[in-house]
Amino acid sequence: MYSLEELNCMTDIATFGETMLRLSPPRGDRLERTRNLDVRVGGAESNVAVAAARLGCEATWLSKLPRSPLGRHVTADLRSHGVEPAVTWDDSASARLGTYYLERGGEPRGSDVLYDRAGASVTTATAEELPVSALDGADLVYTSGITPALSETLAGTTDALLDAARRAGATTAFDLNYRSKLWSPDDAGATYESLFPRVDVLFAAERDVEACLGREGDPVEVANGLVQDFGFETVVVTRGEHGSIAVTGGEAFEQDAYPADTFDPVGSGDAFVGGYLARRLRGGGVSSALAYGAAAASLKRTVDGDVAVVTPEEVEAVVDEDAGGLSR
Repeated sequence: MYSLEELNCMTDIATFGETMLRLSPPRGDRLERTRNLDVRVGGAESNVAVAAARLGCEATWLSKLPRSPLGRHVTADLRSHGVEPAVTWDDSASARLGTYYLERGGEPRGSDVLYDRAGASVTTATAEELPVSALDGADLVYTSGITPALSETLAGTTDALLDAARRAGATTAFDLNYRSKLWSPDDAGATYESLFPRVDVLFAAERDVEACLGREGDPVEVANGLVQDFGFETVVVTRGEHGSIAVTGGEAFEQDAYPADTFDPVGSGDAFVGGYLARRLRGGGVSSALAYGAAAASLKRTVDGDVAVVTPEEVEAVVDEDAGGLSR
C-alpha cells in the first residue's frame, strides 16, 4: 500500500476511481486491421486530478492497481502531471488493469469505444484496504458515478469514502457521469440518490439529470430543485455547447461555452470539473470557477488523449479574451 502517511503531506483535492489504458489505432484506421495502437492513460477521477494539479492544486488519486508494468505505467504517467497516486497494489494471480479501445472516424461512421474492464483490480477495492489517510488532509474529495457502477463492492466503497471525507471535514464533490454501457438509468438514479446525502457539490450533465433523475425543464429551475430536495451546497449543470449553470446560496450563475477546434473531445467534461474545482480551491467565486472550467474544457478539446495538458496561463488567456462570456 502506498499512502499519504508515508508521504507526510497534505493535499487540496483527493479523487477516487478507476483509471485505464486507452488504446487507439491511427485516425481513420479500424481496430480489426490496425497494426499500431497509441497508448494513453485515462479515467474520470484521475483526469480531474490531473486538471486540478496542472492548474496549481496539490492533487492525490486513490485507487487499486495490479502490481505489474501496466499498473506502474499508470502511476508514472499521473506523477508526470503532478498527481500523487495513493494506491493499493493487487498481488493476486487475477490482478488486471482495465483497458478501452477508441476507434476514431468521421461521419457517417463516427467514433466508437470498446471496453475491456471486467474483473479489473479496482472493482474489488474496499474502504478498509485503501489508503484513506489521504482523505484526512484533503480540502475536497471527488468521485463520479462511474465508480459505483463498476461493482457492488465499489458502490459500497464509494459510499464509505464519501462518508469518511465528510467526517474528516472535507468538501465532497460528485459528478453523475452516467454511462449507459455500465448500467440502466433507473439503477444509476437509485444509487446516485443513495449517495446524495454525503455530497456537497453536484456536477451533472443536463442529459444525465433527465435520463437518471427524471428532471427536465429550465436548467436553473432543475438545479434549484436538486438543491432544495437534497441539500446540496452547489449544483452545476453542464449543457454542452450551451454552456453551464450553477446554483448556490440562492443565486444562479451562467457561463457560455468557449469555442474550440476539436481534436479530441474525450475528457473535456472532466477538464471542466477539474478547472472549476481548482479555481474554487484557490479562492475563486462560483462565476469565476465556471469560466475556468469552461476554458479548461475548451482547451482539452485541442489535445489528444484523455487528460487536459494545459497551463494556468492558457486557461486565463481564454477567460480574459472573452470576459463577456461570463454572466450572472
